[in-house]
Amino acid sequence: MLNIIAALLVFSIIVIIHELGHFLLAKKNGITVVEFSIGMGPRLLSFDKNGTKYSVKALPFGGSCMMLGEDEDSGDEGAFNNKPVWARISVIAAGPIFNFLLAFVFAVIIIGSVGYDPAALSGVIEGYPAEAAGLQAGDMIVKLNNKKIVVYRDISMYLYFNPGKTLDVVYEREGQRYETTIVPTYSEEYGSYMMGIETLPTRQKTNVAGTLRYAAYEVKYWIVNTVKSVSMLVTGQVKADELSGPVGIVSMIGETVEESKSDGFYYVLLNLLNMCILLSANLGVMNLLPLPALDGGRLVFLLFEAIAGRPVSREKEGIVHMVGMICLMLLMVFVLFNDIRRLF
Repeated sequence: MLNIIAALLVFSIIVIIHELGHFLLAKKNGITVVEFSIGMGPRLLSFDKNGTKYSVKALPFGGSCMMLGEDEDSGDEGAFNNKPVWARISVIAAGPIFNFLLAFVFAVIIIGSVGYDPAALSGVIEGYPAEAAGLQAGDMIVKLNNKKIVVYRDISMYLYFNPGKTLDVVYEREGQRYETTIVPTYSEEYGSYMMGIETLPTRQKTNVAGTLRYAAYEVKYWIVNTVKSVSMLVTGQVKADELSGPVGIVSMIGETVEESKSDGFYYVLLNLLNMCILLSANLGVMNLLPLPALDGGRLVFLLFEAIAGRPVSREKEGIVHMVGMICLMLLMVFVLFNDIRRLF
């Protein structure tokens, strides 16, 4: 039960902040917000204030900020489509941007509390290329093939996205920089290409400026890896049946809570905040994809209007978004099926 409550809390925070971005920018630009809702499906409770219905709905997966005249022509002064194009762009872009801001705030809290994770080696594995190249415990990895390494997770992510690739490694030892070349070998035991290094997830505290810098990098880290993962999905490097939806995410959050329980509530909370960073950055990126019905799809039409000086036919745009919504719903059903299948 605690796992489900934790998952609902994480989902709710992320969705509320996303929709709050749309809502605040809509209000700022004088757009009439018909309904601001958390969740999907039938309403559980609602109230009206200043012309807006605020609702909580039965299914805690999603939310909406419904604006007057968003998908149709309206003569009302407060209608979305009657506002200047850059005002509308700011409203649509605000949702994903608020997700990135939420991720940054939580990253500041985590790094300020427990520090960042430096890319320092705790040792090397006997018989692997890193040992032959002379790497040893205490070395700090600085670059892999000119890719700057900031935190220890950068190493594993680089190897994941570049399996088997020859690595030009720059590392620091006692203040001096050295270079070496490593060719990862395939490990049957681990099922992946490995350098043969060991990095313990230790944390190192820093000052205020460092906290802000590493928090910004944390958000960038998840944005970049989400974009790369989408690219791998499109190119077929990741199979569609590996996608996870709400059920899979609830399961992942549940596992995080269970693993943290023995360390106490403080670490459960920090791990949940870490999940919020990952999911909020992920939601921001996914919503910016230029696909119909998503914020990114709407931004494509608005940017065309800003450049061409005229809007696309509202009717044609509405049809495109409707088709996109149907495709998204079918994708959600597919992903839900995958989640349930993996559970059993």
